[in-house]
Formats: sequence, structure tokens, C-alpha cells
Amino acid sequence: MATHRIRALALCVFHHDGKILVNEFTDPITKQTFFRPIGGGIDFGETSADAIVREVQEELDLPITDVQLIGTLESLFTYAGKPGHEIVRVYDAMFVDSAVYELPYLNAQESDGAAFTAAWHSSASFTNESPLVPEGLYDLLKKIALLD
Repeated sequence: MATHRIRALALCVFHHDGKILVNEFTDPITKQTFFRPIGGGIDFGETSADAIVREVQEELDLPITDVQLIGTLESLFTYAGKPGHEIVRVYDAMFVDSAVYELPYLNAQESDGAAFTAAWHSSASFTNESPLVPEGLYDLLKKIALLD
């Protein structure tokens, strides 16, 4: 029997001109599309802020600065038919190279080597059929005016 665990996660919301940088993915069972900011698991002994710097370096190979905590969310969900539970530290940060903000998308790589594309999306991209996750992130970003 599988042991269920709560996962500590850190995500970073890079914002520019009313858009945020997200990864689009699809649940392999339900076929629902989701959007999620860049980030990943927090390693034991690592702060969530350090995890963001490491995850962005691993996924995008880009340095960042001005890492600031903007909130914490708790996420209960089902993905690929399995229940999940995450405590999510949400950060805002800036890319050191301002030219990154002019690119329509960024090629990225998961820690397992799987390639993905991160792209800039406005609030119009996020719907009930294709939500921004984790739950509560959309409302948090609207409340602090990082999304139009």
C-alpha cells in the first residue's frame, strides 16, 4: 500500500506586463489542462527561498534576484488518479537578464530530464477548464495585483 505524504513545494511567479510565466501540462487520465509556475520540491535542510533559486537554475538555467515570499497555500488535489497534498510557498522574483521578459517562451527541463516550455500567460488563459494551480494561486495573484 502506498504511503501518502504531504509535499513541501516552492513556486515562483515571474510577472511582466500583466502576465506570469507558467508551464502548461495535462492530466494523463482526465486530459484536463493546468498551468503552474516554475518551481518544485523543497529538499530537506533547504529553505523554500533557496529551493526557488535552485529550481529556476535547474529548470531554466537562469539566475534570479529579488526573491520575495508572497504567500503560502495548501493544496489538496488529484492528479493522474492519485491524491496529492502540498504546502506551497509562493514567491515572486526577477530574472537578472531583463531580455528574458521579451521572449515569448522559455525552453526548460525537469529534474528527470523531461523538456517543457514555460510561456507568459495573462489571466485570460486561466479558466475553470484550464486552471492556474495550486488552487488559490489565481486569487492570491489578483489580490496583490500581479495579474490583471
